[in-house]
Amino acid sequence: MQVTKFALITGCGRGGIGHALASRLREENIEVIATLLPHEDDEHLVSKGVHVTRTDVTKDESVEQLKKTIQNLTGGRLDILVNNAGICYTMPATDTKVAEVEKMFKVNVFGPMRIVHYMHPFLIEAKGVVVNIGSIGGVCPYVYGASYNASKAALHHYGNTLRVEMRPFGVRVVNIISGEVHTNILKNDHGRSLPDDSVYYPMNDAFQAHLYRKPDGITPDQYAAGVVKEILKKSPVPWFWFGASSGMIRCIDAFLPRTFWDWFFGRLFNLGKLAELQSGGVKLT
Repeated sequence: MQVTKFALITGCGRGGIGHALASRLREENIEVIATLLPHEDDEHLVSKGVHVTRTDVTKDESVEQLKKTIQNLTGGRLDILVNNAGICYTMPATDTKVAEVEKMFKVNVFGPMRIVHYMHPFLIEAKGVVVNIGSIGGVCPYVYGASYNASKAALHHYGNTLRVEMRPFGVRVVNIISGEVHTNILKNDHGRSLPDDSVYYPMNDAFQAHLYRKPDGITPDQYAAGVVKEILKKSPVPWFWFGASSGMIRCIDAFLPRTFWDWFFGRLFNLGKLAELQSGGVKLT
């Protein structure tokens, strides 16, 4: 008799990575519990037979209620946990508003920590797998993403340590080092602008173009197919690099000096313009 497997995925809004992962796991006959915020539509999940909960990963009482729901649905076991919920914040490091970063860390870092804290007994019962949706930004210094990159780097290292600590209980932990995926996450940054007194203000036009760019890379469905194939293995790799540019960045990070990124991103984002203005006596503040 085949035992039903259960997966919990956080942050499953329409058109995103969580949505695609939920759909793909359902195709594998896995029962999926997906979290949404109260204002988000759920038809894209319900139509696939996904169980939907309204959960805010930044609040203990909300995750406590989720734990009760999981207990009732699964009998106290969880084969797969995907920490996917996340938001972005695009801004030069010098112009970062700490309150915005705190809000982002509550979702991107403290959210996964909170979910694992409450769900770990279910994962141990099933000898399951924790999947953290990380980013190449947590590895390389992608310009205008200092705080977002920091949140993903924190998640990666949390996952690294969690993997060591959960190994005695038969629970595996996988960090997905994601390249760019064509989702709507960038829309969260639309309307953001550089302060008038920013040292980066001479780059304002380029900054605005960056905010409103169309993401390159693979589709959410392509991403989900690759990730699900890996995490369903008996022994998935601890760091799974997947998505646009992830292979290139993995090689650069492994074999070239850190200062390579200074040259690479300096050229990619035309940061030489700032140096030229500075050397020409133009005051940037």
